Amino acid sequence: MWVLFETRHIGSYDYLLINVLVISTGTVICVVLQAYTMLGYACINMELREQDIFTNRTLRRATLEVKGMPYLSELIEANLNDLLTILHHNEKEGIRFFRISSEIFPFWSHPELGYELEDLPNSEVILSLIKQVGDYATEHNHRITTHPGPYNVLASPNPSVVSKAILELECHSKMFDYMGFTPSAYNKINIHVGGAYGEPDAALARFCIAFTQLSSALKARLTVENDDRANLYSTLDLYNGVHRVIGIPIVFDYHHHNFNTGGQTEQEALELAISTWPSNITPVVHYSESKTIHAGGSKPTPAHSDLVYGPMSLYGNSIDVMIEAKHKEKALVTLSFL
Repeated sequence: MWVLFETRHIGSYDYLLINVLVISTGTVICVVLQAYTMLGYACINMELREQDIFTNRTLRRATLEVKGMPYLSELIEANLNDLLTILHHNEKEGIRFFRISSEIFPFWSHPELGYELEDLPNSEVILSLIKQVGDYATEHNHRITTHPGPYNVLASPNPSVVSKAILELECHSKMFDYMGFTPSAYNKINIHVGGAYGEPDAALARFCIAFTQLSSALKARLTVENDDRANLYSTLDLYNGVHRVIGIPIVFDYHHHNFNTGGQTEQEALELAISTWPSNITPVVHYSESKTIHAGGSKPTPAHSDLVYGPMSLYGNSIDVMIEAKHKEKALVTLSFL
């Protein structure tokens, strides 16, 4: 009989789920690694933020027009310096999975005010820092990902919206190029399909057409996530309408699945999403819990809670878990597993 023997910490936030085979006499005759997972958090370290260490310094257009590119460059340099500090802190704490902010380079993709990093006043410093980030992540086996905002809608019927989304996503991909990351879903750039616009099948088709316009590096990094609204896209919708057409991996969001199951159980949807990932790359999932349930409400809502408690089931799969909770890294210590 196979039984779950233990959940063992490997580092502070890496886990092994270990199965053992026990015969009727109670003798253990085989020990098997069931699953391995890394836990990560997104964008802001709460402890360091109290020390004014953060990576989303930005500015308004009016400020940029007054203070100019030298000031913009100072903000970028500060963001990158603090990103390095966060990675060093994560390493010290045993956290090797991190989603970086999409606001490190303000106005980079702006159609009128955009720029090349090489043209910034302190370009040598900025290029050196971004390489240091990539080198440190690679040397210490940190998985770095990003999740551009919801305005990046490749499925939009408006060509201008699609063009702006492509420009924004290409800048994210170039950021990973500067970091020296080989293009793959290991360093994923994750987005949602976007609105269904009353014609969900047509919107999925537009998403797939827009995908053909992307650079090969961005195509290799792009992933798509299931939605938390019944009028948008379940994991099964994405599998049939996106993955089977263009082959990109699906990031399964446990919490979103509660609101849009697509007729599948949690395990069925999770394992369908996992099947879309290349065999040599550990799939990523998102895990969060309802703020209203934590506050004592009876009906869950999509808003994220401050912390997460679980228990979460991996169903025996090796996956990396991005925790989406308001208290960021503090939520990594509260989650339990089945």
